[in-house]
Amino acid sequence: MKAPIKSQFELDVYKIAFDASMSIFEMTKSYPIEERYSLTDQIRRSSRSVCANLSEAWRKRRYPAAFICKLNDSESEASETQTWIQFSVKCGYIPKKEGTELFQLYDQIIGKLVNMITNPKPWILPIRK
Repeated sequence: MKAPIKSQFELDVYKIAFDASMSIFEMTKSYPIEERYSLTDQIRRSSRSVCANLSEAWRKRRYPAAFICKLNDSESEASETQTWIQFSVKCGYIPKKEGTELFQLYDQIIGKLVNMITNPKPWILPIRK
């Protein structure tokens, strides 16, 4: 039997999302300077927000609705990141193969988040009295 997860940092979805965000950070270092305040900032922000919202969700596990809401926010940020990946490929800033791999990684992240959203019970903490 596995030991219980004690923090969001131990969640597979968090680890994958964090690594993906760091890959995006490295990838965007080569984007043109004119994209600094648009595409570069947007894709970095949304990819990081997946982890940030997941962290917030983890701390709201006593309240199912709040937990699910923050997971939904995390899912939305992952989807937004996919959109910025599409723009990055279409603008020629990253090769199509690399973009496709990143896009599919975010599909995996979204799938894991949706599983948590549709089955939150294992994650919810009992309310202390």
